[in-house]
Amino acid sequence: MEATAPPNDAEVRLRPPDSLRHQLGLPPDAALSGSLSLMGCRDSGFGMDTKDRRSQNHPPAAPASRAHAPDLVARLLYRDGMMLVIDKPAGIPVHRGPQSATFKGGVALEDYFDVLRFGLPRAPALAHRLDRETSGCLVLGRHRKATAHLGLLFKHGEIDKTYWAIVEGGPLEDSGTIDMPLGRRDAERGWWQKPDADGQQAITYWRVMGRGLNANGAALTWLALEPITGRTHQLRVHCAASGFPILGDTIYGTAPRTGGPGLHLHAREIVIPISKNKPPVHVSAPLPDHMHEAMSACGWTADNEPLYLPPPAPRETEI
Repeated sequence: MEATAPPNDAEVRLRPPDSLRHQLGLPPDAALSGSLSLMGCRDSGFGMDTKDRRSQNHPPAAPASRAHAPDLVARLLYRDGMMLVIDKPAGIPVHRGPQSATFKGGVALEDYFDVLRFGLPRAPALAHRLDRETSGCLVLGRHRKATAHLGLLFKHGEIDKTYWAIVEGGPLEDSGTIDMPLGRRDAERGWWQKPDADGQQAITYWRVMGRGLNANGAALTWLALEPITGRTHQLRVHCAASGFPILGDTIYGTAPRTGGPGLHLHAREIVIPISKNKPPVHVSAPLPDHMHEAMSACGWTADNEPLYLPPPAPRETEI
């Protein structure tokens, strides 16, 4: 099925198509907090508050280098008058901050949002965030009112998100729940997390989609991960602490700091109830190239992968 962009800013839809304790900062004999239990799957989401969206803690960045500019128009998955959904490439931070300081001169994905105005006076703004090494569905508000509305939907868990991941080894069961509070690992790396009985509640539903072996005969598992809460690095810590780290994870897994396979974590699908009078918007993002080999080993095929939207008309404007 194909995606189309009708004129006059009509709604645009995409047609569907063990545990590494030393990595987590825990002593060898420490017991992990939380639980892993079997149950069904659903998903939720996490948003950013207004202060985060406006990047008030960081000064404006210099104009982004065009030499490394991602073609965001070509990565557009969905567009209507309220929001955009783009396919975030892996390897670039979404907003300016500590992570962007080491990426190609300190730029971030939001530095390129001006190309996504499509005739509106302001560039769109982040409604939530994804880790630098995570790819997939990223939602942007097209104006302040829309961004605020989307932020509330994320904050209150109204937006469902499903991630695909390849993990090393894998769970014995076919589905379950990880209920494990998380806290900061240390003050110097405030965004790094660890299991912490006194930390914030963190819940992840998971489901096995396929199993396989890598070229060396090591077990791999393809998981669908659905975060009910939205803690920093939640999926990465939950998987690692449960004994099956995400392939390519340089912080909580076994991947080397450089030269590894890349983080195999992809924001596959998002479901957004943007309007009270219309059905929720379902958007899926195609799998990034660096995940194809491991996913194929676990049974994935490229058939029926989602499509990007066609490019807009040269003089397209919107009211």
